[in-house]
Amino acid sequence: MSRLSQTVIVTAALLAASWICVPAVADDAPAAANSAKLNTALTPLAQLLQLMDTDKNGKVSKEEFMNFMGAEFDYADKSRDGQLDPIELKALVYKMNHPYRGTPRVGK
Repeated sequence: MSRLSQTVIVTAALLAASWICVPAVADDAPAAANSAKLNTALTPLAQLLQLMDTDKNGKVSKEEFMNFMGAEFDYADKSRDGQLDPIELKALVYKMNHPYRGTPRVGK
């Protein structure tokens, strides 16, 4: 497996872990509170789906996933050397864990 493939896999795992974690809601909380908390928790996942799902079928294919991750890699590779050094990778992981609201780069 190439170093680039390993980097993409590690980044994808970090991305998935940061987006899929949904906080638990207490069983005794009111239904409206449960709904609001869950909707808030799922919002980043829904946003990620919108960014990745270019054919808008509600699912992310391997091709869509790889295109998204390739764009993220290219964005993170500030030195444009085709590799992510520890500083670039740290910045990418931080970005993945602290998403911002803005115009998506994918699909343009």
